[in-house]
Amino acid sequence: MNVFYEEDGGFKAGTVLADNNTSLQVETAHGKRTKVKANAVMVRFESPGLTAFAEGAQALAADIDPNFLWEVAPQDEFDYTDLGKDYFGHAPNPMEAAGLLLRLHGAPMHFYKKGRGRYRAAPPESLKAALAGAERKRLQALAQAEYIETLSRFELPEAFRDKLPDLLYAPDRNTIEVKALESAAVATGLSTLHLLEKCGAIPSSHEYHFNRFLHEHFPRGTAFADPGEMPEPGDLPLAEVEAFSIDDATTTEIDDALSIVPLPAGGWRIGIHIAAPALGIVPGSPMDAAASRRLSTIYMPGRKITMLPDAVIDRYTLLEGSARPAVSLYVFVDEALDPVGYETRVERVPIVANLRHDALDAQFNEETVAAGQLDFPYGRELELLLRFARRREIARGKADGQPDRQDYSFYVEDDRVRIVERRRGSPMDKVVAEMMILANTEWGRQLAEFGVPGIYRVQGGGKVKMSIEAAPHEGLGVAQYAWSSSPLRRYVDLVNQRQIIAVTQGIDAPYRFDSDELMIAMRDFEAANEIYIDFQRGMERYWCLRWLVQENITTTRAHVLRESLVRIDRIPLLARVPSLPEIEPGTAVDVDVTRVDLLGLDLDCRFAGKSVS
Repeated sequence: MNVFYEEDGGFKAGTVLADNNTSLQVETAHGKRTKVKANAVMVRFESPGLTAFAEGAQALAADIDPNFLWEVAPQDEFDYTDLGKDYFGHAPNPMEAAGLLLRLHGAPMHFYKKGRGRYRAAPPESLKAALAGAERKRLQALAQAEYIETLSRFELPEAFRDKLPDLLYAPDRNTIEVKALESAAVATGLSTLHLLEKCGAIPSSHEYHFNRFLHEHFPRGTAFADPGEMPEPGDLPLAEVEAFSIDDATTTEIDDALSIVPLPAGGWRIGIHIAAPALGIVPGSPMDAAASRRLSTIYMPGRKITMLPDAVIDRYTLLEGSARPAVSLYVFVDEALDPVGYETRVERVPIVANLRHDALDAQFNEETVAAGQLDFPYGRELELLLRFARRREIARGKADGQPDRQDYSFYVEDDRVRIVERRRGSPMDKVVAEMMILANTEWGRQLAEFGVPGIYRVQGGGKVKMSIEAAPHEGLGVAQYAWSSSPLRRYVDLVNQRQIIAVTQGIDAPYRFDSDELMIAMRDFEAANEIYIDFQRGMERYWCLRWLVQENITTTRAHVLRESLVRIDRIPLLARVPSLPEIEPGTAVDVDVTRVDLLGLDLDCRFAGKSVS
């Protein structure tokens, strides 16, 4: 005796070895022995053999049209044997019964299983929806297969073009496009990103990185809405100074300028003048809301995303030949260049020159200062400011004589990059840095003295954080440090400037210690600043790699930092060199650049030997 029985959600055939009424010992055609409950047996038959029976039942099931079977089936729950009588016109024989069971079981859209051998026809609307879904999946499977074939030929499917931003920056693995892309990547041995590049979907590696950042952080684009009306700064007094700024050639947001006026009794009045957009950008205004969302200008080689729109920047930037609203910190110094007093004013400041790094660097450096070669515009003023800056550095306890590290400027023009080394701590850098540290320190002190909150940069125990209460910054060696010198570029500086103006003019400050706006601005800036700095570093790494390709660098000099890590000479690029032997850190070596990946921001290097140059 043979049986056709239900097991593990399917049907099997086997020969009965022992029948114990409630259960049977059965052996399958493959020789496997198993225990089967009696109520799981659907059909008993003597012949044909197990294999022939199973093949015949499968053939019968394949000949049964599930749509026709659904039409003849009763609407209520039924037993398969009753349906078999209507379908075959007679009580089905064992093979017919098994074939019918296989067809019912294999058509879950048409028939719902209600128990052993019992089913119910799906309602018409449910069947219609299920069939439509199945057809949709069939067509999707065909489309996916076609996509895979096209991608594997390194061609971009036409349907991918409108979906490229999502495929590149936010791939949804539930879509057939991403499934096809991943399958084709495996087939071609490429990453999905490099496969898309090879298919022509990424014509510019630079735009890929830039647009990825925009897609995540500026999904609505970088354009500004109408800033609305902004109040005029009022009738401000005109400062009796001739101020000059020092900035990179690409700087448009000129926040700060300097001036020197000799005092009749001896000594000087040094002016630190900071652009005053706080006079026109009112808290809670549309322009303030826009600035509070961006929180900072975002820098990268060759371009930037400004915190404020061009029209607002043009209105407040300290442009040569204009007299612009500014908050000025005047430092009164004696002939020994020690501060003897401070004064803050809100005024219009005449800007007589915008000095630029590229030109000034050749005129104002250690060699020209040591030789007394100061016969260039503002040379005497800069030399005096340098002596004052050095005294301020000593007062902060930071004049340790350690060599200053290299800094780099990136200039991108016509898709070519020029990377210029600049030693941080040069006379020009020292003047600007010390003047800004002094302004941020003194204005932070004034806020604290008047009991007005500000946003401070605090460092203690090696940890840097932001706070609305004054506290020391150990790294800078100052009692407090409130960012205030870049209000065109940083929102916290704009917030602090509002507080400084209020203290200076003797009016109520816009923010109190319990102000939610102050805490929100501080926390949001910290989060955004970290994101922006990471992006800037990534883009600088990109342009360093581009420089290697552009200059056709195949072997380059580098210096060992530790283990397999080196710093490439001439550019600020770190690289892993797995083949680097144990060499003393600081040793100059030559490395072969064997691969540069502009999309993955990576490169492969091989140790070529110790450098002899």
